[in-house]
Amino acid sequence: LFPRLKGGKSRIIAIQAPLPLGLILGQEVSIPGLTSIDEVAPDGNGEIAQIKQGDIVRAVTACQTTMETPTWQLLAGGIGQPKTKRFVYSVDNRPLEEVMDAIGSNRMDVQGRDVWLVLERMD
Repeated sequence: LFPRLKGGKSRIIAIQAPLPLGLILGQEVSIPGLTSIDEVAPDGNGEIAQIKQGDIVRAVTACQTTMETPTWQLLAGGIGQPKTKRFVYSVDNRPLEEVMDAIGSNRMDVQGRDVWLVLERMD
């Protein structure tokens, strides 16, 4: 986990927005391992949610589907039932492709909830 940037002269904010976000993400060149917002599409969901170019992505919600199998189903020869879990995923030191996969995984949310992004913004 990276400490806050700029000697604490930044703020950590949480923003939620529906997919598609309309963002272009990139890896921060000056600090390897940080994912930054390189571009925000005009009138896109990201702009409407007030995501700004230059924001650093620190965490996002992500979804993962697993098979839940109660013991009685195993004994009866069953295979279980799929269950989607939603969680907060830290993106510090993660490859860009993994960050984009985590954001896109929110499409699996059976409740169709918005994506949460934890961003660091320079003041």
